Amino acid sequence: MRNTHDACHIAVPAKDLDEAVEFYVFGLGAKLARRYDDRVTFDFFGDQLVCHLSDDVPEEPVMYPRHFGVSFAAAEDFDRLLRLVEHRKLRVLAGPALRFEGTAEQHRTIALADPSNNVIEFKNYDDPRLQF
Repeated sequence: MRNTHDACHIAVPAKDLDEAVEFYVFGLGAKLARRYDDRVTFDFFGDQLVCHLSDDVPEEPVMYPRHFGVSFAAAEDFDRLLRLVEHRKLRVLAGPALRFEGTAEQHRTIALADPSNNVIEFKNYDDPRLQF
């Protein structure tokens, strides 16, 4: 149903838009699409991420029940992200780790926290058929 021109839309709160731009563009390599006084829009790995200026941000980064991210189909892309995180010294909340080791659902994962304590998880399944 979704074609390659469609994008998933994700919206999260941000306490400071300059910090959001620094983290997502200069940290993770997202592309800045648009910026307004109250929000900033990014091309986040091919999907649309909007950080809305808000005073209602989490006090601490908490993985559950809410997080977002990218499930990489290619192990090389996950490895490239790990090197980027290490090189740019981004704030890691958990991992990198191997989850569900020895099962069909085995995958590598890393969770980051942005400056507003939104949690971003990146993963790569050994069996790409289990990505969904």
